Amino acid sequence: MYEAVHAHPDGDATVARHAATAARYGYDGVVVRTRGALAPAGAVGGTPEEGDADRSREATALREAYGIDVVDAVEIDVDDATSASGAVGNYRSAHTVVCLAGGDGGLNRFAVEEPRVDVLARPMDGAGDFNHVLAKAARDNGVHVEFDLGPLLRATGGERVRALADLRKLREIVTHYDAPHVVSANPRSHLSLRAPRELVAAAEAVGFDPEWVREGLRAWGEIAARNRERRSEAFIEPGVRRGRYEEDG
Repeated sequence: MYEAVHAHPDGDATVARHAATAARYGYDGVVVRTRGALAPAGAVGGTPEEGDADRSREATALREAYGIDVVDAVEIDVDDATSASGAVGNYRSAHTVVCLAGGDGGLNRFAVEEPRVDVLARPMDGAGDFNHVLAKAARDNGVHVEFDLGPLLRATGGERVRALADLRKLREIVTHYDAPHVVSANPRSHLSLRAPRELVAAAEAVGFDPEWVREGLRAWGEIAARNRERRSEAFIEPGVRRGRYEEDG
């Protein structure tokens, strides 16, 4: 199972701290959704190819150090769908996982209709809403809808009640139309990380199916594995790979 984290400079902890804590809690990997968190200072001003190589080397070093997969991702946070379109085009080829922060109707709709987006993050934030039309589009385009359990763990009072109501509404729609989903506590610090069993238990306590939560935690790793295969030189299209094959004698 994987957790998707915000690391410095967007979050309050380095990727290394997140990775070390996640490994101790029993995760298989972390998805680093902060652009630039894996790019060392020496890479600033380099070519895109050099930046890709630097991120790959740093992620590999962290995997070796902590025994946990580290996935280079980006979370695009913009004001409107027009800006989102340009950003997705810029970042898709450079990052393994591309998330788009939702929160209003236009951004939510753009995300679920854009196959280059892997995850619609926090669709119920702000004035955001989610309906059957968006669920069908997410299903058809393979865009995973994020269930952010952060407010369930960290909010209190009316904020927590509203967040829980939004999560239940979102789950009803997403499960009814069989749209793909991911689950996260959306941690911005290693201190906010929770072990998978804790997330499952907290969600189960408010009515969520435990296996459904586990599926959402595993989905991050499945997205990363799929995209890594697609970015490999051997990949041509789903089910077709470049390579040498023995002919029947």
